[in-house]
Amino acid sequence: MANMIKLDRIDKQILQLMQENARMSNLELADSIGLSPTPCSRRVKRLEESGIIDKHVTLLKPAALGLNLTAMLGITMDRHTPERFDNFEAAIKDMPEVLECLIVTGQSADFLLKVVVKDMQHYEKFLLGNLTKLAGVSGVHSSFVLREVVKKSALPLD
Repeated sequence: MANMIKLDRIDKQILQLMQENARMSNLELADSIGLSPTPCSRRVKRLEESGIIDKHVTLLKPAALGLNLTAMLGITMDRHTPERFDNFEAAIKDMPEVLECLIVTGQSADFLLKVVVKDMQHYEKFLLGNLTKLAGVSGVHSSFVLREVVKKSALPLD
């Protein structure tokens, strides 16, 4: 868990710029916020060490890789036991098609998954060959994304 640190205006500027472009060099970042490189680098290091900055990633365009179908799946488990959930979670982490897995309340589903595949044939293979074979999965409700309206990775900082 992240150590809670007080973020000032400069910290928030750093975080906002890094969320927009994580490839920005320390020099570019420092210039953008009006700091010299050394204090800027120290602030970034402090934000990383505190756990506020989780990791640096490169976001890819699914369609450019032939991944043209995104599905949102509601997964229902047969029993609500820690062992059932732990086994499901461990198995789902090894499936590259699964981008997100969330435990939810307020729905008939126990888990919500975001899955990306090439096409409906790939989805069928994933569903029948992997997902429904997992112990405890008693139901899968699939919804397919027609179009993304909002897709962000940046968190609100204000």
